[in-house]
Amino acid sequence: MSTEVLPGSAPGQVVRTDTTRPSPSRLIIRRLGRVVSRYWTVAAFVVAWQLWSWLSGVNQIVVPPPVLVFTDVAGNFVAYLPDLGWTLAMSAGGLVAGMALGTGMAVAVWASRILSGLVTPLALVMRSVPVVAMIPVFATVLGYGWVTVLVITSVVSFFPAFVFVGSRLRAAPRATSDLMAVLGASRSTVLRLLLLPHAVPGLLVAFRLTAPTAVLAAMLAEYLMGGHGLGTLFAQSVSFYQVDRAWGTALVATVVSVACFVGARAVERWGIARFT
Repeated sequence: MSTEVLPGSAPGQVVRTDTTRPSPSRLIIRRLGRVVSRYWTVAAFVVAWQLWSWLSGVNQIVVPPPVLVFTDVAGNFVAYLPDLGWTLAMSAGGLVAGMALGTGMAVAVWASRILSGLVTPLALVMRSVPVVAMIPVFATVLGYGWVTVLVITSVVSFFPAFVFVGSRLRAAPRATSDLMAVLGASRSTVLRLLLLPHAVPGLLVAFRLTAPTAVLAAMLAEYLMGGHGLGTLFAQSVSFYQVDRAWGTALVATVVSVACFVGARAVERWGIARFT
């Protein structure tokens, strides 16, 4: 703690300023405290899982303890990498295609009442049908390969973009819209210069909501159809009674989904600060 007289202060007035910096140990304790306050529920879940596996007497073939699962993931992570990369590629491609499809459908609904009457019911039907029911249909038509996984992920990913982008297109600033109307701007110009930039925050919200779902949708399609990916690895592990590998696959998929959500939220915050 030190004292100094600041410019503009009253005569004789002493202002106390704190120039001391916290020690490295205090900084570490503060950061650990923040981590514990945010993620203590995850630690409590793991501890409860371990205690339940010890005290319940359930066979490890049914529910392995978390120690075995974490050991398999950490010690054999190379075995997960090819399928993890495949699932990430499918989910990323389906996410991009689905959001582009949803944005295009939202623009079509804004541009034409006839297209609105055609596209909106179709979007609602596609959203209402369970993914498990769609996979056999698409697999029969497109085959049991990566194309079907990509299509399924796209279908799952398009609806949030369709809803949020469409709502932003219909909620453009009235003053700016009136100004462009007075200037005689065409509908395409209004869409390009006003509506699409105004719809970017809605698209980013849809991106945040859809990013983790795309990973799980790709994994579900892989589980039901086989081939490559975390879903196939999970199915094979269950078939060969490799319970620690099956639970490890579920753990990796969960961590990746959470990481996708966190990354998408960071992109959303940056984009909203940029476009608002």
